[in-house]
Amino acid sequence: KKLIEEILNLSNVEREGVTLQYSQVNLGKVINDALKLLGGSIDQKKMNIALNLPSELVIKGDEDRLIQVMVNLLANAISYSMNEKTIRIRIEEKDETVLIVVQDEGIGIEQAELGRLFERFYRVDRARSRDSGGTGLGLAIVKHLIEAHNGTVEVESELQVGTTIYIKLPKLYDL
Repeated sequence: KKLIEEILNLSNVEREGVTLQYSQVNLGKVINDALKLLGGSIDQKKMNIALNLPSELVIKGDEDRLIQVMVNLLANAISYSMNEKTIRIRIEEKDETVLIVVQDEGIGIEQAELGRLFERFYRVDRARSRDSGGTGLGLAIVKHLIEAHNGTVEVESELQVGTTIYIKLPKLYDL
């Protein structure tokens, strides 16, 4: 069922482009809403969340889609980290852009795999995806939604150390 929902979601994103419902979005609220949605998984694995967020950083964007992005990224960080590890989330404000950084202490990804990470249905390790319930679509959806916001997404990873995702978004204040 999850796979079908994600396929439909991604195919809608690709076919229709993404129709974003722009409004002023508080990024701290987006992150906190995503964390609430994943609270059960975080509690179950006794994970720590370290936040470094500006108090009132507002950008122009689609709040629901940005929550979806954060849920996908955080779900991966939770799935591929052992119990009692820390996920760090920080936001850095630049002149015209905002950088969102999600860093886990998970199993990491081999350098050779990083270039394909955002492809549809690509799984770094099929056994690993089977264990975590992954469909291979979450990061493809993340990439499409961030690009629809005129942003970029990049990844760095080291085996047995963890993975860091960097999302760069324009502020675009004028609504």
